[in-house]
Amino acid sequence: MIPQDDLSAIDAALAPLWPRLDGARLFFTGGTGFIGRWMLEALARAPVRVDVTLLSRDPAGFAARAPHLTQRFRLLTGDVLACPVPDGDFTHVIHGATDASAWLTANDPRRMFDTILTGTRHMLDLAHDRRARFLFMSSGAVYGAQPPEISHVAEDWIGGPSLRDPKSAYAEGKRAAETLCAIYGHQFGVDTVTARIFALLGPLLSLDTHFAAGNFIRDAMAGRTIRVEGSGQAVRSYLYAADLAVWMWTLVLAGATGTAYNVGSEEAVSIADLARRTARVLGAPDVEILGRPDPGWNPGRYVPSTALIRQSLGVAPTVDLDEAIRRTALSNGWTP
Repeated sequence: MIPQDDLSAIDAALAPLWPRLDGARLFFTGGTGFIGRWMLEALARAPVRVDVTLLSRDPAGFAARAPHLTQRFRLLTGDVLACPVPDGDFTHVIHGATDASAWLTANDPRRMFDTILTGTRHMLDLAHDRRARFLFMSSGAVYGAQPPEISHVAEDWIGGPSLRDPKSAYAEGKRAAETLCAIYGHQFGVDTVTARIFALLGPLLSLDTHFAAGNFIRDAMAGRTIRVEGSGQAVRSYLYAADLAVWMWTLVLAGATGTAYNVGSEEAVSIADLARRTARVLGAPDVEILGRPDPGWNPGRYVPSTALIRQSLGVAPTVDLDEAIRRTALSNGWTP
């Protein structure tokens, strides 16, 4: 469950912007995932008239998880690779559907790449056809390995993942999709804005997938020793989900056309220190560093500069890492 205090904070932060969405018609992909769910929870409380169609491969499953949202918004069965053409006009297309998982990266990277690139093209075609504003949910992965001398990577840094590593399928898919956004803006006049999203934390995050922060919280809640599989030297930062919702809607409503913005926290922490902080905040008995080879795509640094979005759009993080850990655990039934 999402804490009421978080929803109230989102309401207050977005109050000046919501009137711009009055009367809008939105087509939303990825709305049933972590990021989309937080955005929809915020939108469901907005004091505006808005019509929303959500594309979902499993409407029944989403209805079971969030019946209040399925009563508020219309669901369309399908996926971005074979998207049925929706009826009506749309003022905004919000595209976040990505079949991203560690299993897919390891076992079917072609499907990963195809889903990102082909799905984005289908949604850009829809935005072009309906003359809608287009928000693309990209990723900080587009920068590839962050050089250790760059503490916080900015939007103008020209990096990139290894072209010869199949684990780059997700990152290269997002890079190619961003180029498609630029092409559609230049060639067809589509109004696009891009969010390059970094690591996240908060209620509704799965604690049982490949996200280290969620795994650490799961183990701490169970009273187990937190185990770090690798060396723990990788560095990450975590934006709290309520802040994420505010930043994402701010991009939809006020982001500059043709611009990509980093979305994340600048509060850097090594994975080993993240484990130790989680243990301290939640009272886990111990932390064990196993030192196994890191199988992930980025064993190094992954921390953004958010100066552009903070200075141009006036957003700011409001929840620090310790509090994000605490609130995530509380939402999953942890009791102090």
